[in-house]
Amino acid sequence: MRVKCVLCDKIENIDSGSPLAKKLRNRPIHTYMCDSCNERIETRTKERKDTGDFKLYHQDESNDDW
Repeated sequence: MRVKCVLCDKIENIDSGSPLAKKLRNRPIHTYMCDSCNERIETRTKERKDTGDFKLYHQDESNDDW
């Protein structure tokens, strides 16, 4: 299966039977990101977390009886 990275537009081939390929086929909202872009985002996020200025906002899930 040919996939295209959403950030760098690099086209790669992945195995058609892999769980990632099945997820991309069945749920078009999911997007593919190549390994180099994924590692770059991961390292930069860790750098921002280490500075202390990084805030992660979680939405409180209230349990409604409705």
